[in-house]
Amino acid sequence: MFDKILIANRGEIALRVIRAAREMGIKSVAVHSTADSDAMHVRMADESVCIGPPSSTDSYLKKSAIISACEITGAQAVHPGYGFLSENASFAQALEDHGLVFIGPTAEHIRIMGDKITAKETAKELGIPVVPGSAGGVPDFETALKVAEEIGYPIIIKATAGGGGRGMKVARDPSELEVSFRTARSESKAAFGNDEVYIEKYLQKPRHIEVQVFGDGKGNAVHLGERDCSLQRRHQKVFEEAPGPSITPKLRSEIGEVCASAMRKLKYIGAGTIEFLYEDGKFYFIEMNTRLQVEHPVTEAIFGVDLVREQIRVAAGMPLSFTQDELEINGHAIEVRINAERLPNFAPCPGTVTQYHAPGGLGVRMDSALYDGYRIPPYYDSLIGKLIVHGRDRPEALSRLRRALGELIVDGVDTTVPLFNALLAEPDIQNGEYSIHWLEKWLDKQFG
Repeated sequence: MFDKILIANRGEIALRVIRAAREMGIKSVAVHSTADSDAMHVRMADESVCIGPPSSTDSYLKKSAIISACEITGAQAVHPGYGFLSENASFAQALEDHGLVFIGPTAEHIRIMGDKITAKETAKELGIPVVPGSAGGVPDFETALKVAEEIGYPIIIKATAGGGGRGMKVARDPSELEVSFRTARSESKAAFGNDEVYIEKYLQKPRHIEVQVFGDGKGNAVHLGERDCSLQRRHQKVFEEAPGPSITPKLRSEIGEVCASAMRKLKYIGAGTIEFLYEDGKFYFIEMNTRLQVEHPVTEAIFGVDLVREQIRVAAGMPLSFTQDELEINGHAIEVRINAERLPNFAPCPGTVTQYHAPGGLGVRMDSALYDGYRIPPYYDSLIGKLIVHGRDRPEALSRLRRALGELIVDGVDTTVPLFNALLAEPDIQNGEYSIHWLEKWLDKQFG
C-alpha cells in the first residue's frame, strides 16, 4: 500500500480523497494555485505545494508542476479526482514514465474511451448496445446527408473530441442539416482544436442512465447498478439518483452484466462509468468516463461502499474487496449539485461566503469545501457543494432532501438551492417521470 498520495485537484473532491486516504493511514499532499492558498483541501492535507497562478492552465493542468510536487514530497501515487487531468492519457503515461502510479485506468484505456468514435467502436466490439449512427467521423456535408437518410431523422451531430454540449447540434429534417453540420464543426474546432464530427440517431424522450463499473486490472470486474442523471441543463447534470426510477431489477441485472463483462474483457482497472441513453426499454451507449463521477456518492449510499478507497486499493495492486454477489442495493439516494450561480440565468456568482451551515441528521451527507469567510474564486467551476440524501425508498429520500435543503445555509453568494426547492414541488419529479429534455423545457416555461 502507498505511504503518501498526491491529489491533483481542488475543492470538495480533493477533500473527499484526503478523507479516504486518512482513514487508510495514508498521508496526503494537496496541490494548489495561488488563488486556492486558503482553500479547505490545503488546510486538511498533511502537506501542500503551490503549483502556479490562478489560471488552471498554469496550475491544475500543468503536468510538470504536479510531477515535480510528487518528487519534492515523495508522493508515490496521484489521485486526479474528476475534471482537470482525470481523463488525460498523456498525464497518466507521464506519471508511469516517472515511476509514479496514476490512481485510475491505464493510459491506453483512457485514450480508447476519450475519443467518442473509438469508444463507440470499442463498445460495439465488447457487446455494449450503441445508438445507430455513422461508422466514424463524417468528413463533409454530402456524407452527412447520406448518413442521416440511412438512419432517419431526427439526428444529432457531435464533436468526436467533445464534451459539455459543445459541438453538438440537432437536425430534425434535411432542411436543418447543412446549418447544423457546419455549426457543429465550427464549434468543435473553436472548443477542441478538432473539427471532426459524427452523427447519431436523435432519441425523442430518452433518459440518461449510467452504470458504475469497477475493475482490478486483472480481469475481475463488477457493476454497482445505475444512476439516473436525466435532469440536465445544457448537457450538465444537476440532479442524480440511484437506483433509476424507470429501471426494473431485471433490466438492471442485464445491462449491469453486459457492462461488467466488457470491463473484464478489457482488464479495466479502477472506477468507470458507462453512460447510456435509455428509451422504450432499450439502452444505447453514449460514452464511457474513465474516472470517478461527481455523482458517485449516491452509489456509495445505496451499496455501502467507499469507491475512493477502492480506487486506491486496486491502484496499489490489491484485489477488489467485494464480489458481485455481495453488492446489494439498500434504499434510494439522491444528489443535487449546489452551484454558486445566480438564477434564472445561472450566471457564476463568486464571492465571500459570510455564513455556512451544512445540513445534518440521518441519511444526509454534504460534500463541500466551504467555510465561513471563504472566498469563492472566479477562476474555476461554480460547483460549491453536493447534497446527498439516503432513504429507505424514493419518497423518503425526496422528503429528506426537502428537509436538508431547508437546513442548508450559504450566505454571501447566490446559489442554485431555490431551483431544487421548486423542482421538488413538481409532480413529474415526485413521480420520477422525466427525460433529458424535461428540465430545459421547465426552465423555459418558468423564466422564458
